[in-house]
Amino acid sequence: MTHKHNNVIPNGHFHKDWQNRVRTWFNQPARKIRRRKARVEKARRVAPRPAGGALRPIVRCPTFKYHTKVRAGRGFTLEEIKAAGLNKKYARTIGISVDPRRRNKSTESLQANVQRLKEYRSKLILFPKKLSSPRKGDSGAEELKMATQLQGAVMPVRQVGEMFLTTCAQFLKGELKPGGGCYLSKDTNFRKNKILYALNISKNMIKYPRVACAKMFR
Repeated sequence: MTHKHNNVIPNGHFHKDWQNRVRTWFNQPARKIRRRKARVEKARRVAPRPAGGALRPIVRCPTFKYHTKVRAGRGFTLEEIKAAGLNKKYARTIGISVDPRRRNKSTESLQANVQRLKEYRSKLILFPKKLSSPRKGDSGAEELKMATQLQGAVMPVRQVGEMFLTTCAQFLKGELKPGGGCYLSKDTNFRKNKILYALNISKNMIKYPRVACAKMFR
């Protein structure tokens, strides 16, 4: 067979005993068990603190393609910590991650994470270092008895679409009034079909609640 066009001339070297260098994955089932045992051991070691680690901030993904999505960041900025009435040393002791390198580039991100910190502190059950002599800010004995270890991430970050469906579900359950049920943020940059789908559900919600519920959760 003759060589044509401007391509690499075939010159294969098949003398490297490749059969003994094949990557196998026979240890995958045992590794799954080992990872699970490690998670259980870590949760037992850090108890009663959350097994998922410290609280993370809400950040935007980089680049134009993904900047409409939010995710969990590395840590809160010093400005966010200060605006929430904390300092970085104390914040780390109560399960809040701090990243001094991050900078707030918008007022919206600053306010969102400050609100996230305040909500976290309102739900926080703080164990005293010494049960015999609790300090100011520590939780009471009744709250300590009710405390259970949280499995998974602390206050997981949700997309705007997920929050919309949750709000609609609350409306269907009767937890929200018809006037203030479902909403779409003005600065939400959804794709066109997702916007129309959400608006179609919200319009038909009062007339056909069962159909709307079936559409959302199918």
